[in-house]
Amino acid sequence: MTVGKYSIVNPHDSQPFPESHKLTVRVTSSYGNSYHYSERVESGQFAFTAAEAGDYMACFWAADHKPTVILTVDFDWKTGVAAKDWSNVAKKGSVDVMEMELKKMYDTVISIQEEMNYLREREDEMQGLNTSTNVKMAWLSFLSIIEVGFISDAEYVMEWYRMWNFCRPS
Repeated sequence: MTVGKYSIVNPHDSQPFPESHKLTVRVTSSYGNSYHYSERVESGQFAFTAAEAGDYMACFWAADHKPTVILTVDFDWKTGVAAKDWSNVAKKGSVDVMEMELKKMYDTVISIQEEMNYLREREDEMQGLNTSTNVKMAWLSFLSIIEVGFISDAEYVMEWYRMWNFCRPS
């Protein structure tokens, strides 16, 4: 689970934002899939469950301003257990503090378990790759030794034939 919220910081609290002070926001995966898109907004929020492994990025841009304007953006991005709003969970469910802490710990354990399963899968993949590479290298070494043996035998036979022709009475 990933949640985020953003807003333009108004340096002059007493004055409203000009209409030109708007952002366009896009949140994408490293594969280019878009998870959030908003045009010409002062603030917003997003939430999604990551379907792809890898990095996700948020891009903010504003229309060209003449003269140049610097916009400050307040941005909060949370993932995993930190993304859950535990205060709302406690309010909605009327649960006591201990039960809420147990739910937090349970979610943390589930998150750790998912990460461990992912790492085990990766380890199995790497182990298979390592084994296949070792087998290929063993075959390559064996074939290299055989080739060196054939070459040395051929040189021995050629040298013997040359010596036999040299020493043979005419």
